Amino acid sequence: MMYPKIPLAQSIIEICQQKGVQHIVISPGSRNAPLTIGFTNNPFFKCYSIADERCAAFFALGIAQQIQKPVAIVCTSGSAVLNYYPAVAEAFYSQIPLVVISADRPQSKIDIGDGQTIRQENVFANHSLYNANLQENASTENDNHIQKAFHVAVAQKGPVHINAPFEEPLYETVTALQVQPEIIDFTTKEKHFSLGASSKETWNKATKKLVLVGELFPNSVEQKHLDILANDPSVVVLTEKTSNLHHPTFIDQIDTLITPFTEDDFKVFQPEILLTFGGMVVSKRIKAFLRKYKPVHHWHVDDLRAYDTFGALTNHFETKINTFLSQLLTENTIESTYKSSIATIWKDREAKHKEYTANIPFSDFKVFDFICQNLPNSIQLQVSNSSAIRYLQLFDLEKSIQVFCNRGTSGIDGSTSTAIGAASVTNLPTILITGDISFLYDSNALWNNYISKNFKIILLNNNGGGIFRILPGHQETETFNTYFETSHQLNASHLAKMYGLDYFSANDETTLQLQYSAFLNQNEKPSILEIFTPEKENNGVLLEFFKRLK
Repeated sequence: MMYPKIPLAQSIIEICQQKGVQHIVISPGSRNAPLTIGFTNNPFFKCYSIADERCAAFFALGIAQQIQKPVAIVCTSGSAVLNYYPAVAEAFYSQIPLVVISADRPQSKIDIGDGQTIRQENVFANHSLYNANLQENASTENDNHIQKAFHVAVAQKGPVHINAPFEEPLYETVTALQVQPEIIDFTTKEKHFSLGASSKETWNKATKKLVLVGELFPNSVEQKHLDILANDPSVVVLTEKTSNLHHPTFIDQIDTLITPFTEDDFKVFQPEILLTFGGMVVSKRIKAFLRKYKPVHHWHVDDLRAYDTFGALTNHFETKINTFLSQLLTENTIESTYKSSIATIWKDREAKHKEYTANIPFSDFKVFDFICQNLPNSIQLQVSNSSAIRYLQLFDLEKSIQVFCNRGTSGIDGSTSTAIGAASVTNLPTILITGDISFLYDSNALWNNYISKNFKIILLNNNGGGIFRILPGHQETETFNTYFETSHQLNASHLAKMYGLDYFSANDETTLQLQYSAFLNQNEKPSILEIFTPEKENNGVLLEFFKRLK
């Protein structure tokens, strides 16, 4: 086997292999040549070459999202590493293990006017869980830092940064290893957790318990726990689409339920106990409600972090959700009308929702209704941020569909890259639903040789950032159109041709039905279905929906 001559590069590669970090996403460059040579010449690693570092980092994030293990990204020195930052921040808040390995100039070359050189050490300090600033020569101290970085990425579920200085010559190779890193076992025992009797008593006595579930990996919660919650008359369970939790009694269209509430309704709905688990919550309305009508108790369950999202956090239970629920829940219940009263309201909402969608014009709302009714079963659904994920929250989905979205930072910057990365390591067909601004912003994602042939993009093009039309302050002015909505007349046809994707388009219900069928049946190469909706009508259709629910 061929190895890089530089011992430090050998150490990094050997430790990656020993720690089982198999997926390596490399952006071409010169300073990282020792790492590239080592990774690509070792059959243990699956290497990917993606030129745009921002896309590369989100591509790796998508892989890590799916395999739930660390993925390494490798780049050259200088501004290259800065392009990783959006994905690093997303990994930090979404608790995804991402390992940044940046090649650097030796310390003596920093700040003397040398080319492609910046201050790389600790560059992700605000959002990296561990920063391994290595020294130029291989050493036990370096090895310990590298291994600690991998341990932290796994144990604390997030990004870490390994910065490695290399001096020229960079391309020399040897046929034998010069290093033998001593591998450290950082294994930590799972924390013992015991739920106190007072917490159990508080739960069992409460007649109004609201369970709000954010982003979760599919099958994260045992069905027996969900069944107990579903059968408790004092419990209402609200789920986000990204929670991937399903039960006939759970309500997964939060905004549809609570938007029409009066002040009296909100007071009735105000819980004694709010139990939250999972990641970030999409619904702004549920956040506003809980911040104003605070629960007496807010319990959050997560073995690592608890955000005081509603300004009411009283307990952070540092354990896994199944451990917590197994100690909390019993078959015994207290008399309550909390669930039944909300169920009655929800039944009325569902009827009005169905009636409204049957009679609306072609629009974003109508398109999402059509898509959600006609998605294939048992797929992975990736969703971009802004309008797309918020619209998705308003419709039913078949429970076999797995839903993912970068809600850590809620940015539009890497949705397509993440989806392509995720699709590359799953056996499920993958569909990305995205808006035009998000798609265009991340169009370099298609500059990628690893797009699965059955990967599909549903692109809603309403000629701008339509979400700004439903936010307070919208006025039809040149300033609004240019600086908020970013109006444009672009489409994806030329991008599809350039990158070799099949292209379909629709601009009304008839063409949508025809093109959608052809789009779904094309599985020999990746494809895009671009749906053009009326820019100035979409917000009116959406806002009228919430009025009709009352």
